[in-house]
Amino acid sequence: MLKELKVGPYLAPMPVLMIATYNDDGSVDVMNMAWGGICDTDKVALNIGARHKTSKNIAARKAFTISVADEAHMREADYFGIASGNAVADKFERSGLTATKSSRVDAPVIEEFPLTLECEVVEDDEAVSGHRVVGKIVGVLADDSVLDADGKPDITKLRPLTFDTFHNGYYALGEKVGQAWSDGKGLGE
Repeated sequence: MLKELKVGPYLAPMPVLMIATYNDDGSVDVMNMAWGGICDTDKVALNIGARHKTSKNIAARKAFTISVADEAHMREADYFGIASGNAVADKFERSGLTATKSSRVDAPVIEEFPLTLECEVVEDDEAVSGHRVVGKIVGVLADDSVLDADGKPDITKLRPLTFDTFHNGYYALGEKVGQAWSDGKGLGE
């Protein structure tokens, strides 16, 4: 029997995304967010509160990177959601992670996160949902350790974190349970 619940953001899974930008002084800022995802074959959409340092940095630099947070770096990823770049100027340094400049966009690449999308801003608006940023993916970087034999990211090796909006928990994905566009064949016949 279905039970009616209080309205909330109850979609699962929600990705745990690390949005990396440069501050005005060239230092690195990283934000943990779950309110974003793929919106086209070569675009990502983010809904970011306008008060965040990341929002200001994106508006100034017109670029950002998105890294997929993984199980191995859950503690650091969570810290990027706890500490505000507006209040903690050296929050990235405190994480102990390292960054290099992207060769494609004016944004940092966090070396420890195994999958990163390099993005140029193509939309930056205030919308019904708040501050909405759309980025065009102009590069993808992946660590060898998360690639399969064909050179594609392997989710079982990546172990990406997802955010549980029901209980504010993190969960790692990894078990394959079916094949898309295949397992449902024959049902409509």
